[in-house]
Amino acid sequence: MSVDTHQTADHRDLIDAALSDLSAGEKAWAGLSLLERADLLDRVRERTGTHAADWVAASASIKRLGPHSALLGEEWMSGPYAFATGLGAAAQTLRDLAAGRSPIADAAFGTAAGQTTIRVLPSSHYDSLLLNGFTADVWLRPGVDAAQATAAAGLAQLDPTATGGIGVVLGAGNITSIAPLDVIYELLAHNRVVALKLNPLTDPLLPVLERVLEPLISLGAIRILTGGADVGEYLVGHDAVAHVHMTGSANTHDAIVWGTGEEAERRRASGEPRLTKPITSELGGVSPAIVVPGRWSTADLRYQAEHIATQRLHNGGYNCVAAQVVIVSADWDQKQEFLDALREAFASAPARVCYYPGSDDRVGAARTAYPTSEQLGTAGERLLITGLSLDDRGERSDEDILHTEYFGPVLGVLELPGTGADFLTSATDAANNHFLGTLGVNVIAHPASIAGLGGAFESMIADLRYGTIAVNAWTGVGFLSAAATWGAFPGHTMDDVQSGTGVVHNAFLLADTERTVVRGPFRPAPRSVLHREWSISPKPPWFVTNRTAATTGRLLADFASAPSPLKLPAIFASALRG
Repeated sequence: MSVDTHQTADHRDLIDAALSDLSAGEKAWAGLSLLERADLLDRVRERTGTHAADWVAASASIKRLGPHSALLGEEWMSGPYAFATGLGAAAQTLRDLAAGRSPIADAAFGTAAGQTTIRVLPSSHYDSLLLNGFTADVWLRPGVDAAQATAAAGLAQLDPTATGGIGVVLGAGNITSIAPLDVIYELLAHNRVVALKLNPLTDPLLPVLERVLEPLISLGAIRILTGGADVGEYLVGHDAVAHVHMTGSANTHDAIVWGTGEEAERRRASGEPRLTKPITSELGGVSPAIVVPGRWSTADLRYQAEHIATQRLHNGGYNCVAAQVVIVSADWDQKQEFLDALREAFASAPARVCYYPGSDDRVGAARTAYPTSEQLGTAGERLLITGLSLDDRGERSDEDILHTEYFGPVLGVLELPGTGADFLTSATDAANNHFLGTLGVNVIAHPASIAGLGGAFESMIADLRYGTIAVNAWTGVGFLSAAATWGAFPGHTMDDVQSGTGVVHNAFLLADTERTVVRGPFRPAPRSVLHREWSISPKPPWFVTNRTAATTGRLLADFASAPSPLKLPAIFASALRG
């Protein structure tokens, strides 16, 4: 059941009715056993596969992608694939809890910088095959040990009858799995039934989401609403709502919490927020990509240039964790070769429509701030900005691109002095103290450089204050990993929210998490094997230059909805052709 409030001036009655339904649904949800909840998630996962093609078609209409575009692979992977993998992992967590086992009873624990870590990728034999060479570890907050983590894993599902009321999820407008994944996390991590308010840009997905989520809608655990800001404002302020979660911009978050204009200034000064109930959020920021100097082959330079172009241009650049600034060593003897390869990769990546509202204005603002920027792409829609620098006094940089999320095809290059450990120190300081937000940071380094730097490299990873850190991978892999946590580094406040508060995804329902660290192969197969990296992963299907991404993404989504070893050969064959 959904509530369309676009066509009525009196939307309040419809919202009231939806919240009344959820109040009854909360009782129904509380009455389900853990196994019954797992079965519901399995039914939703099956329906995700059944309606996946419609899901992708709706996404393509929003993003104006042609029916034969390889870029449709992005929609398969960041839509039904991501949702189906999340459902599968969450259902297994519920079954473990029902059997009296911790979801992480068999997990591999480790330590890093004195903190307990939990291996969450791979979490199955299928992960080991499909994402061979990629790993992800969740770091727990300092002082939390393996025994504490094992006992606490499960969060609200450790006491499933103690429900948490009604939560509101304000859906994102860019990646189509964000809203349904956030709904599932509310249901499981917090035991809250959910009123999902779609971003108007994603309204074409409404019929698909109604069909996919039907088992939970019929139970009364979910209601989907549409409409504009007035609907969201009434919904989040409703007395029946216990909690709000949103994905979007910090400006939208602050308008909800503090209001706008003089009202916001007055409320901030007096410490009296407009929103008096708890809110969590995922708000993006300016993500760096740190390139550690080393000795790279021509193939390495070209591949990693495509990698960074993907980090910026996936989904047209409309990702909260899109890499916006590349940090390179001014003293790297291959710096110019790398920048030439990066310029070529950024310019020649597949053309696409700049579909997200306000994109032209944001790119225009960047062009105004940096009049010497290079206009690249088929229509000059992409900006490459070089010559960026930091204040030598160590104060916050006045470079707009470091503290303005352009949310579009804008890429900057920041050069810092030094090589070796000195460069790591300066790059870490820049990423931590000069960039807006803490959602994600990427680090690219040759395996020989990582080995040679030893403890200095691992110290950099520990010192970076980001919710997801990706080494020789894109932080988007963390988003796609069902059991990884996704959110800002802990510590932001309502007064300075930056990338938000709280986490989502986290399919093992881990407590006291701090960050996720993803690692991947420096080279794709077969070059990786020739250089003894022992990874059989070819060019990843999320690369914007992957020629078979649409086919591989479709096959992966089908596999995630109904795993079978019989489906693996077709996936591998398509991936190798990419």
